[in-house]
Amino acid sequence: MQLYNTDFITGKEFETLQLVHGSVVFSKNVVRDVFAGLKTIIGGEIAGYTEMLNDARNIAIERMEKQARGIGADAIINVRFATASVMTGSAEIIVYGTAVKFK
Repeated sequence: MQLYNTDFITGKEFETLQLVHGSVVFSKNVVRDVFAGLKTIIGGEIAGYTEMLNDARNIAIERMEKQARGIGADAIINVRFATASVMTGSAEIIVYGTAVKFK
């Protein structure tokens, strides 16, 4: 599946199918939360949360692509991401875009 964050694909004609999306709520374990809390005191990247968000983003993308394949799409344009804190130590990642079929 091809993903684009633009509303066009150079050299391709396509028909718009529908909005597709994928989301996931992810959380790290309590031990990582404790270490993350300590990291906020000294500063710097909180690697455990970076890893958590990368994993969540990949799962959300896979779910969106699965939905797009299910309707016969060849690509997804205008791909966008959003994130929100659901509760302490967890985050929702949502990805959405427009599924298209090449002519």
